[in-house]
Amino acid sequence: MTVVATAGHVDHGKSTLVRALTGTDPDRLAEEKKRGLTIDLGFASLALSRKRSLSFIDVPGHVRFLRNMLAGVGAVQGVLFVVSATEGWKPQSEEHLRILDLLGIEHAVLALTMADLVDDELLELAMIDVEDHIEGSFAQGAPIVPVSAVTGSGIDRLTAALAELHDAVGNAPNRRTPRLWVDRSFSPTGTGTVVTGTLTDGELAEGDHITVVPTMERGRIRGLQTHNRSVAKIKPGNRVAINLGGIGHANVARGDVLVHPDRWHSASIIDAEIKVLPQLEGPLSRRGAFLTYIGSGEFSTRLRVLGGIDRLEPGATGTVRLFLDRSVPALPGDRFILRESGRSQTIGGGRFLDIDPVVPAKSAHPDGDPDRVIADRGWVDAELFSRLTGLDREPNVGRWLVSDAALSATENSIRERVESAGDLGFDVALLDDRERAVVDLHADIVVTDGRVTIGTAVSEFADHPWIAALDRDRFQPPSPEGVDRAQVRAMVKQGLVVESEGIYFSTAAVESAATLLSRHLADHAEGVTVADVRDMLGTSRKYVLALLAHFDRNGQTRRRGDYRIAGPRL
Repeated sequence: MTVVATAGHVDHGKSTLVRALTGTDPDRLAEEKKRGLTIDLGFASLALSRKRSLSFIDVPGHVRFLRNMLAGVGAVQGVLFVVSATEGWKPQSEEHLRILDLLGIEHAVLALTMADLVDDELLELAMIDVEDHIEGSFAQGAPIVPVSAVTGSGIDRLTAALAELHDAVGNAPNRRTPRLWVDRSFSPTGTGTVVTGTLTDGELAEGDHITVVPTMERGRIRGLQTHNRSVAKIKPGNRVAINLGGIGHANVARGDVLVHPDRWHSASIIDAEIKVLPQLEGPLSRRGAFLTYIGSGEFSTRLRVLGGIDRLEPGATGTVRLFLDRSVPALPGDRFILRESGRSQTIGGGRFLDIDPVVPAKSAHPDGDPDRVIADRGWVDAELFSRLTGLDREPNVGRWLVSDAALSATENSIRERVESAGDLGFDVALLDDRERAVVDLHADIVVTDGRVTIGTAVSEFADHPWIAALDRDRFQPPSPEGVDRAQVRAMVKQGLVVESEGIYFSTAAVESAATLLSRHLADHAEGVTVADVRDMLGTSRKYVLALLAHFDRNGQTRRRGDYRIAGPRL
């Protein structure tokens, strides 16, 4: 299923068109039906084939209800943009287009409604007018279909264009764990709490435990429905209604987020890249009261311009630090819209770069690079890194990802403390978890009888037969079968042997492989494949994978798809 929002000026026939396409009236409120005006979000679905369908979110077109429009478009994959052939391009047509552009929407179909009310010449002029207004935007080149919801003219062609949009969108990426932005919350008689929203990440299933952010209320999924059909689980990119157990209707509302417990990092301070609309009369600065729109949520916001400047001129792109009034589970790449609350004016929008930044604003230069998350923090728990970036990386020190600078500083601190303590060293209990993990990396820093001392590189295992065998068959090393496990651990501790993925290599073999790999990558910046390294070392895939896993953990290589590229420590 693909989720599509309507967009366009008030009274241009968005709801009427959705009804003509689907047979469902998206205007569900009595006041909407009485006034003939969409006030809040409406919903409908269109079956394209047995396995293909569209889910429509019908949004208001009136400027007074723009906040409701923003709640509807924050998690969609495409847009049905509606322009009346009788009125042409209007102010809310323009504002909706700018907002959708800032949100990074890529797929659109344009409907030129009320085509039965104009002659062919005026219809042609209306199409040219629309083409002129969408030039340079995400909608440039999208199909423009004249339609009449009254006569049915053009509906089949519009449906075909929407089917092409569905196929172009494809399946939503199933990344990480679930995140659902709530756009409705209600309590039908005898049912309990029901929420609806668009699932943007991960899968949800009956019986899952969930947390509501920001209230942190916890509950369980009692049932799932998509377009009135009960399902056991739901994939990302779908509209879904969820029957919640353990959470009262009053404790979950539009703009809240449903996630799995403890699987997302929520933050109220976020560094972001923003594009300021060129139509603004003055620059963007920290002055003013702002509203940030993320998903279906609206957040009161203060901001500070980053990069050593205090303002961004109209049309400029720069970075800002957003201070939200409550926490949000977010990832780099999430899109947002910024509006000035006092004048109800759209300022701009963009994407998140750093969630919960640690560098002071005056020194911050966020760029969205996950390596900067490590560099800025020095030490990052691998699980926290995953929640901050949406990426999984093997830790290089214990359970942490550690920058070169932080690792070097910790190593030097430990050595200085050992030297100051004299021959007896100091009590191992004085080491914190991070320092103990660093000690475990070094053969010459040893713990004996509960004391940390500087040892020697000379080992009683230097002449061990297994060590000799590892040196002889460097890239097809024999297993430690028959060698005492305690001795194997000691050899690893003393730096004679490197273990990776359950395979043991001599230290000399690992160093030799790193040297060969470094030389090869110097001439092949695009990277190397597993097969390339296998041929280079004259070994099998099993041993290459173990070596590359070791290099990845140490920062000597980085994985990019099927390739390994040089890391910062190679």
